[in-house]
Amino acid sequence: MSLTINHQTNDISNSTGTVKLNGTAVGGDNSPAWGDRGLFAGGRTGTTNQDVIDYVTISTTSNATDFGNLSAARYGPAGLSNGSRGVFGGGQENLQTNTIEYVTIASTGNATDFGDLTVTRRSASACSDTTRGVFAGGITSVRDDTMDYITIASTGNATDFGNLSIGRFGAGGCSDMTRGLFGGGNDVNGQESNVIDYITIQTTSNGTDFGDLSVARSELGSCSDFTRGIFAGGNGGSSVIDYVTIAYTGNATDFGDLTVNRYRNAGSANGTRGVFGGGTLGETVIDYITIQTTGNATDFGDLSVGRFRAAACSGT
Repeated sequence: MSLTINHQTNDISNSTGTVKLNGTAVGGDNSPAWGDRGLFAGGRTGTTNQDVIDYVTISTTSNATDFGNLSAARYGPAGLSNGSRGVFGGGQENLQTNTIEYVTIASTGNATDFGDLTVTRRSASACSDTTRGVFAGGITSVRDDTMDYITIASTGNATDFGNLSIGRFGAGGCSDMTRGLFGGGNDVNGQESNVIDYITIQTTSNGTDFGDLSVARSELGSCSDFTRGIFAGGNGGSSVIDYVTIAYTGNATDFGDLTVNRYRNAGSANGTRGVFGGGTLGETVIDYITIQTTGNATDFGDLSVGRFRAAACSGT
């Protein structure tokens, strides 16, 4: 078993979130932070919006299996979880929506209404710890800088959190369960961005500069474990995968490449392995990496429906 020390909080954790001393749980969050079931929700195939939710077992390569459906077909939602409940916020049906809905990750079935975002938008990014989820940026009539948050276990409307350093849509979001990152995106000037912002998830505030991606890009997939954040693909970056150590500000470092050049993909992880599904014009491809081992991605399987701008999350 490998242990991780969070140098911001002095908490100790492992990939299950459980550390014991003389039989007593100590340090970190003592409930699972990531689970082995990865969900992909919504998206678009060509010009057709999708309501599909499908899932994979992240530790086992295979094709995705039907999970259920969103309340409406839409593309560009953002996904997050607390390890047991998966939440999908925003997106676009015929028009952009502020809808937030949720599923219980362990139980297949259709999504249920959770509440509303503070701002109607699509293509936001998201991150979470085991209690709070944060939605950041997106596109309204402009590139938006809004961040809002929810308490994942309690249904209700989102609350203002703060603002990104620059308005943008299509950033990648990830966290180490303390600090959340939002990397890349298409910014207020219509340019692909290399900006990475960070927040402390439990403290409302504006985003703070973390560093830069290795390549400026938008609509990229992302995932993380307790130490490392991964950003994969993206418009302007094609197959690029890069990574950061979340507890330490700095620029991203090259990790490897996706199996297929693409953007608009979605990522999730089980704390060890990261998976990236779909993308660009509606690919079915899912590929995977081992988060702590740099290298190129490997084929995992296929989504049940090829699509782009889906949301993803994981849990158990």
